[in-house]
Amino acid sequence: MNRRLFIRNTALTGAALMTLPEFGYSTEEIKVQKLTSGPKYHWFGYYDKQQLDPTNRYALGMEVDFQYRSPNAGDVIRIGMVDLKKNNRWIELGESKAWGWQQGCMLQWIPGSKQEVIWNDREEDRFVARVHNIKTGKTRTLPMAVYTISPDGKFAMCADFARIDNMRLGYGYKGGEDPYVKQKAPAEAGIHKMNLATGETKLVISLAQIAEMPHQGKPITDKWHYFNHLLVSPDSKRFIFLNRYRDFYLTPAMKAEENAYAKYVRGNYTTRMFTAGVDGDDIYELDRSGRTSHFIWRDPQHVLAWTRYEGKNGFFLFKDQTREVEWVGKEVMTQNGHQTYLPDTNNEWILNDTYPDQERKQTLYLYHVPTQRKVVLGRFYQPPESTDEWRCDLHARYSLDGRTVVFDSTHGGDGRQMYMIDVSSIVS
Repeated sequence: MNRRLFIRNTALTGAALMTLPEFGYSTEEIKVQKLTSGPKYHWFGYYDKQQLDPTNRYALGMEVDFQYRSPNAGDVIRIGMVDLKKNNRWIELGESKAWGWQQGCMLQWIPGSKQEVIWNDREEDRFVARVHNIKTGKTRTLPMAVYTISPDGKFAMCADFARIDNMRLGYGYKGGEDPYVKQKAPAEAGIHKMNLATGETKLVISLAQIAEMPHQGKPITDKWHYFNHLLVSPDSKRFIFLNRYRDFYLTPAMKAEENAYAKYVRGNYTTRMFTAGVDGDDIYELDRSGRTSHFIWRDPQHVLAWTRYEGKNGFFLFKDQTREVEWVGKEVMTQNGHQTYLPDTNNEWILNDTYPDQERKQTLYLYHVPTQRKVVLGRFYQPPESTDEWRCDLHARYSLDGRTVVFDSTHGGDGRQMYMIDVSSIVS
């Protein structure tokens, strides 16, 4: 554990070797493999989705021919996958008209399947989900766009992407219609549960229901509410959701103004993190700070979230339906990022990233919980143009065996592309 770690990031530093003795764990060289290239741009999106199939042969991705602007309703992306065993050959699967830069179209493998993938799309002004079989080529359509899939592969939790787009640019979809756009917390809108086999849906938690729950003792029924960032627990019994509210929202007239994002959207929303049973029962406000950011389930009972707790910012481990809280990575993981626990490592390893520093470099790293040590996998430059809604966060994802990491980055010189690192020598 006291050996030096030598890192070679060929895409970032050429053939140079950097000696980083403070990190320890391995004498192996860490190589970054580029999976996609220009002239078109490729990415996957969020960090809590399954990008690699169970055999580690295929890596899902999206393709588009522009960057550095917001998508509009007419912009179509191509859905595909990289064949990692055939020189990273791009295999096209379909297309989508429902997407954003941060989370794409919620493209992912359906858990437990080697053949079926799912992504969101749009039919006229209605958002739907496509389930595609990569072996047969057949596609079926589900009646609602998905936000998160249960680990048992049986159902999805769904949010209203038209309302999200009205409330916060970059996370909803263009081209949809919100019938409740003039209501602050409609009883008819909220989180739906959808059966992936039958398409049956039901509203499990409404915006009106959650708005009736005061925040820190103060009524909030007069705020504009929406749901965002849903994630089902590893045992498929409970799920996390964020209730965000603000004093105003972006009307179509506001959004049509020049520099609307900078003028109106300044992050002045409050965020409440709740857990609940997947049928909407046993709602519990897990983080009462109003500052919850990124989060991940560690196991069915614990959630790791970046938030503010007792006056301190950091990654805090919450035990569900209790007030038990533990600070994780107190002296090491000191910046907000997109954190996940690597599978098959007994929750010892956390995969994480940072936002750009003063040199515009994002750090990708592993954190070893028992020894509180950090292994830097690379630092990746993001140009100044990559900012605001179309910034390219690393959003690192892992293979199901916990030995491979895939991430999005703009450091390679040809825009937003996908990259891969073998971390088996570190976590084994």
